[in-house]
Amino acid sequence: MALTGRAALLAALGSIPVGILEPSWTGMLAVNGPLALACAVDYALAAPVRRLALARSGDTSIRLGEPAEVHLAVTNPGKRPLRADLRDAWPPSSWLPGTEPGASRHRLVVPPGERRRVTTRLRPTRRGDRRADRVTIRSYGPLGLLARQGTHTVPWTVRVLPPFASRKHLPSRLARLRELDGRTSLLTRGEGTEFDSLRDYVPGDDTRSIDWRATARQDKVAVRTWRPERDRHILICLDTGRTAAGRVGDAPRLDSAMDAALLLAALASRAGDRVDLLAHDRRARALVQGRSAGEILPAFVNAMATLEPELVETDARTLVSTVLRSAPRRSLVVLLTSLDAAVLEEGLLPLLPRLTQRHTVLLASVADPHVEQMTKSRGTPEAIYEAAAGTQSQASRRRTTEQLTRHGVHVVDATPTTLAPALSDAYLALKSTGRL
Repeated sequence: MALTGRAALLAALGSIPVGILEPSWTGMLAVNGPLALACAVDYALAAPVRRLALARSGDTSIRLGEPAEVHLAVTNPGKRPLRADLRDAWPPSSWLPGTEPGASRHRLVVPPGERRRVTTRLRPTRRGDRRADRVTIRSYGPLGLLARQGTHTVPWTVRVLPPFASRKHLPSRLARLRELDGRTSLLTRGEGTEFDSLRDYVPGDDTRSIDWRATARQDKVAVRTWRPERDRHILICLDTGRTAAGRVGDAPRLDSAMDAALLLAALASRAGDRVDLLAHDRRARALVQGRSAGEILPAFVNAMATLEPELVETDARTLVSTVLRSAPRRSLVVLLTSLDAAVLEEGLLPLLPRLTQRHTVLLASVADPHVEQMTKSRGTPEAIYEAAAGTQSQASRRRTTEQLTRHGVHVVDATPTTLAPALSDAYLALKSTGRL
């Protein structure tokens, strides 16, 4: 039960003349008695809230940054019309800041025996599952003095997937892949180490590609064409430990790593390679294996949607063991982790020989563009100290990169906006030289 502002206003207006002309309990009762009776009648005429039937429909998954629409159908099985205010409650991160009051509240009128639908428009600001909370309905009588109020639980979940902002780089990388594969209109030989076919020699072809046996059998010079190896195994490992929680710009490092992993997975699947995903800190948080080319991206984004960085140190020994168990044959292992010297020297670096002996290892890390800006600071003592700190940080990352390179690890160190295309370029470079 809820008292409306209209009833309070009428009580106040009726009490003012009584208080001025004849202040007494009798006068107050004479004014508020009829009002109380009117409230009781109004409450009795309001449609019951508990008997209402509610059902949901609408979007179940969207990408981060996109709007979602969730519909709520309200059926009034009673004999009195429903005049109500409805609040459809969701977690605060389901809307942009400041937009929740207007988006979650609805006014509706449902005649007896009929159904009406209201639409709640969400715009989530975080990845993961957004689950609907309670639906609160306040039913008013014809006078609008007293209202019935009740809540209903109507389950619904909207999964917010990673945005995959680097998708815009996919066409250019696919064009490069077609060039490597020899499927281009340009007079360039497809690079790679796997024999593809024979064709006639044209000026500009590498003479080392001439097939002399085939040339001897015909009156034209024949050359071999090549293509990159197919059906290679790629294991993408996301480090979800505490270093992944650090924010670079407006997003955690983990989000930038996910974006790069999605672009690489899309590119590698188009190249005919098999791609798996492992997310790990102290234990495996997600594992996607054995998916076909058409299933890889949906499986990856669903596995990544609920991943959040854990504020714990990544267990490098367990991570390496899991990688070796998940990739029994020679593979390209892509580690998306931090280039922090202290973390690598104490954790992953001593264990790298176990990986590099059996696999090709590519380590990608998110660099903070603010560090580059710090190195250019000048003019004040504070700015000079800031520039020194930025230079020291960059030197530390370079030393760590050199250590990893000596162990046979290929390193990609790029800012959040350039990490995804840089990682894909490194994959194409390895593929073109037959090092996968």
